[in-house]
Amino acid sequence: MNAIRIIGAAILSLLLGVAVPAYSQQDEKQDHPAQQQSNHEQAKPEQQHAQQPQKQEQNKQTQQHAQQQKQEQNKQTQQRAQQQKQEQNKQTQQHAQQQQRQDENKQQQHAQQQQKQEQNKQTQQRAQQQQRQNQNNREQHAQQQRNDHPQRTQERQRVQQSAWQEHRSQRWDSDHRNWQQRGGYNGYRIPDNRYRGYFGRDHEFRIYGLPFLVVGGYPRFQYEGYWISLVDPWPEYWGNDWYDNDDVYVTYVDNGYYLYNRRYPNVGIAISISM
Repeated sequence: MNAIRIIGAAILSLLLGVAVPAYSQQDEKQDHPAQQQSNHEQAKPEQQHAQQPQKQEQNKQTQQHAQQQKQEQNKQTQQRAQQQKQEQNKQTQQHAQQQQRQDENKQQQHAQQQQKQEQNKQTQQRAQQQQRQNQNNREQHAQQQRNDHPQRTQERQRVQQSAWQEHRSQRWDSDHRNWQQRGGYNGYRIPDNRYRGYFGRDHEFRIYGLPFLVVGGYPRFQYEGYWISLVDPWPEYWGNDWYDNDDVYVTYVDNGYYLYNRRYPNVGIAISISM
């Protein structure tokens, strides 16, 4: 009985000794995947932790690049705006300068126009004043002539009328010759100061009452100390008594002296001057 108990105990011990290692191996096998999973789970945060600075660095670089790009765009935008503003200011200055020049030109033209108008006004006033003075001088001179020669004797008047009528032209166009056709004027020349004072278009007079002579059949009268001789006939269409009633003047044109009648201003009679 005891032997059976001993054998049974031995067998049980043997069975237990065989089962325990197997169970231990099975437990080890069962625990190994969990341990691997645990190790894998532990490795994954470490890998993520290792990748996180790299990702942060990439994000940082991306942000810096975007920021630099934005700054560059802002800088270019500011430069374009500044250039556009400078161009606008330049155009505004040019327009202002152009407008200023136009205003200055207008002011200058206006001033010149006013000055010219004032000069013309003064010139007209002087001309009118000179004309009135010349008229007064002619009237005084005519009055003096009438006072010096109040009346002509009938004989003297007949002689003068005869001399004038004898030198009346029948056909002025064919009878008249100017100084160029006569070969040029070779007579006495009146000094300039005397000419400006008593001769020319602004100094008219009347032959009536002036000293009168007939030389070689040609009428001759004295005016301001000079003897004036007609070398041309007078036109047939002039009045019969033009030498008494018409205003005449002596002028130098076309290289010679001519006597003009105010009533018939288009023709001049060739005359010769002597002392």
